Amino acid sequence: MSAVRTEQVRWLAEPTLDRPVLIAGFTGWNDAGDAASTALTSMIESWDADVLAEIDPEPFTDFATVRPQVRLDEDRNRSIVWPTVGVWSASLPGTDVILLLGPEPALRWRLFSEQVTGIADRFEATMAISVGALLADVPHSRPVPLIGTASDNSLIERFDLQRSQYEGPTGIVGVLHDALHQAGLPTASLWAAVPGYAAQVPSPKAAMALVDRACSMIGTPPPLSRLSSDATEYDARVAALIGDDDDMVEYLSRLEQMADENDATDESDLSSAPPIDPDELMNEVEQFLRDQD
Repeated sequence: MSAVRTEQVRWLAEPTLDRPVLIAGFTGWNDAGDAASTALTSMIESWDADVLAEIDPEPFTDFATVRPQVRLDEDRNRSIVWPTVGVWSASLPGTDVILLLGPEPALRWRLFSEQVTGIADRFEATMAISVGALLADVPHSRPVPLIGTASDNSLIERFDLQRSQYEGPTGIVGVLHDALHQAGLPTASLWAAVPGYAAQVPSPKAAMALVDRACSMIGTPPPLSRLSSDATEYDARVAALIGDDDDMVEYLSRLEQMADENDATDESDLSSAPPIDPDELMNEVEQFLRDQD
């Protein structure tokens, strides 16, 4: 990739990274159940990742929508914490990684994408993976449906991904993928499906699915221990949420039946069969994007 502008990037460290993989996620509308942000946070914390840089939020953020936060220190002194996109790095068994997490930018998406592309260029990244989550008609009591897409033929074949056929409105993930692709970097996008009836409940199960799939792609053990106990509590919390609602119980039963019927279509490997048809989930992704217009 040729040199790209990074004037909005504040560099905080200069690590030596060997052909890292960029993994990115954003809070906001593509973070249903906080799954994408939880997945990135878990990787950052579990891998004890080092702070690498931050992207200045001023040109990209609508502060009336994503508000700065007031914090008080031990001496009760006030400070403002700005909603900044942070960047971390870590050296892992199998690969080095650059991890990017923060609020979805509201403004100047092309300039923002140039900053991320510049970070990838600076460290000669070899691949970029984005993680996201959407609301869908799936049961919380079954394995999390996950879809992976790419436009690069080698990634599609290597990781058994799908080529997206989507046309319509897109978000920062689509714009960023296009910028990285135009710069010559292979990219893949992972989406986890979160039950629509539990939209307000953070889903560590979906986060686990994203972490597991991303780590299998980059060739390093997935750090799932921090999320596994939360996943058990999630099932109990959602069950309690709908337990007294007969209509919701019936609805969940129908979703479970559909998932089990779909699962039984692949008797050769029941443990890895997706709970819903991949094409159906892709349609959910595409409709989800259209609804954001």
